[in-house]
Amino acid sequence: MIAHAGRALAACALIALSMAAAAAPGGGDAEHFEYSFAALGDTPYSTEEEQQFIAMLAEMNRSGLAFVVHVGDFKSAITVCSDELYLQRRDWFGLSHHPFVYVPGDNEWTDCWRPFAAARDPLERLGKLRELFFNTDQALGQARLALVRQGEVPGLPGARYPEHSRWLYGRVLHATFNLPGPDNNRTRMPDEAAQRTVAVREWMKSTFALARELKLPGIVLFMQANPWRRNGMPRQSFAELLQELAAEAESFPGSVLVVHGDTHRFRFGPALTDPVTRRPVKNVTRLEVYGSPVVNWVRVHVTVTASSATFAITPGSRFGEPLP
Repeated sequence: MIAHAGRALAACALIALSMAAAAAPGGGDAEHFEYSFAALGDTPYSTEEEQQFIAMLAEMNRSGLAFVVHVGDFKSAITVCSDELYLQRRDWFGLSHHPFVYVPGDNEWTDCWRPFAAARDPLERLGKLRELFFNTDQALGQARLALVRQGEVPGLPGARYPEHSRWLYGRVLHATFNLPGPDNNRTRMPDEAAQRTVAVREWMKSTFALARELKLPGIVLFMQANPWRRNGMPRQSFAELLQELAAEAESFPGSVLVVHGDTHRFRFGPALTDPVTRRPVKNVTRLEVYGSPVVNWVRVHVTVTASSATFAITPGSRFGEPLP
């Protein structure tokens, strides 16, 4: 069992190293590198926001970005979960001049059972999202970015979860997770949530194991759900996951950034507490992106050295005008 796990980890390392050769920026100092990516989510929700979203895409296209990540909820909960809308969103994401990575949110699958969303089966809708957005080893957008998907890593479960992806850039490992707000689908579909969470936990464990194996200085995790309550305590459906994140992070010498959406409030800062010691996990920082009715993006500037990665956050802008 241990030997099998070792072979799987070695395979992961080889995959990541090949990704690094393809994705690592050339011509820079190997001991020091800087790059920026865009994070956004929970938009567009209305016709007006759709127009603003297109303008925001154009603005990001004019910015020097390594890639763009949408952390889910690309429509409102009351918008019909139709193939036509999914195809429109995929086409819009394809307008990005930069690689564009999408993470599924609750509005586009777990909430589709609601009558005002035309009462579609959530699992069927998730299947359609996988067919349209997660059927290749490349990000969306007009520039290439190779992704490793969970089902492609030898020795790991998760063949049914291609939305769980991973890529290496600037010696920082980035990974996505299908964790929809507000409760990870546990209330309505507990069996589905339990099975998917097993895959999520395996993907998280292997992400940290790979980063430790490659001696990387940073990890960025992307998910839709806000796993924290207003008082900073874990939401019930995410308590075990945050406990595991704390354990993994405390055994990782680098920095960890968790990027999420869900509650539509831009914020950046520490948010993780060790569930046993009740002390802050100092190397984990949380970023929540803007959300409807605010159509905006966040620039994450990453500075990488031989032993550290730091994250600086700057609000984007709306319609070309800086935010106050």
